[in-house]
Amino acid sequence: MQNRRPVIVADEAIPFLQGVLEPWCEVRYLAGAAIAADDLRTADALVVRTRTRCDEKLLGDSPVRLVVTATIGFDHIDRTWCAARDIEVVTAAGCNARGVLQWVAAVLASDARRSGWRPGTQTLGVVGVGHVGSLVAAYARTWGFRVVCCDPPREEREHLGFRPLDEVAAEADILTLHTPLDATTRHLVDASLLSRMKPGALLLNSSRGAVVDTAALLRSPLRFALDVWEGEPQLDREALARAVAATPHIAGYSVQGKANATAAAVAAIARRFGLPLRNWYPAEALPPAPRPIGWQELCTTIDRYFDLEAESRALQAHPETFERMRDTYRYREEYF
Repeated sequence: MQNRRPVIVADEAIPFLQGVLEPWCEVRYLAGAAIAADDLRTADALVVRTRTRCDEKLLGDSPVRLVVTATIGFDHIDRTWCAARDIEVVTAAGCNARGVLQWVAAVLASDARRSGWRPGTQTLGVVGVGHVGSLVAAYARTWGFRVVCCDPPREEREHLGFRPLDEVAAEADILTLHTPLDATTRHLVDASLLSRMKPGALLLNSSRGAVVDTAALLRSPLRFALDVWEGEPQLDREALARAVAATPHIAGYSVQGKANATAAAVAAIARRFGLPLRNWYPAEALPPAPRPIGWQELCTTIDRYFDLEAESRALQAHPETFERMRDTYRYREEYF
């Protein structure tokens, strides 16, 4: 290892990455969904997005000992198998939290225009109070929403006063999901939970598609906005047609979110192989500049940065282009 340059296999669609590692590493760029075991025969590390399933089938005969995902999600990685074989797994936790916040804000502003409600009349339930959920809850309170939160793992550890899921679902006029996908959250939102919600309540899912039982959702009287889809890139056409907002898994696709994710990936490679890149950040992206924003300003500015209704129409008209829409998406600028 010390006598040769590290070999890195990377998803070719990760922005800002090409050219960064090459002075110290041999880097092979491949389409994420096409990365196969044969491509990793001499690789030391793998840098992926969600479209590469990292498990024994892919990694079993490889020398890879570091898997980095430039995403906050990790359900595409068999972490138990990796841990048992001393393969380090690194995620970009929190990288796109403000991008997802922007998606939630766009859905709320759009629905308020459509339905005529004001934040002070609405209870917003937040399920999963991590990087994204905590931001959503904090901003929503400043906008005037009554906010109730559910996060059983955090509640067990920290005793913060978070509420049980069934109580939050029953009280919420709007319920937004920000959980990882694992054995405990698959179909977390099922027929039983949906039956507890107010008829006509609005469900937002920007976490993972399988957190919601789509068949049960379609049997319910609820309204819903979806950025993630059970079984994507294949989309349920009824769910697509009924959604008040429908986007192709791009809630976190901001310039700063993508820059943060790639910077986290580069830092992980640098740490593992002793490269002078731990503080690298892409010159093409302005660093995040978080600020407060009032509800009225949000409603009058959000469409300039994120035209949710136009994007929804595009996906509903051409669902077969889901993957191409994701891969060619023009990243939004975070402005709050």
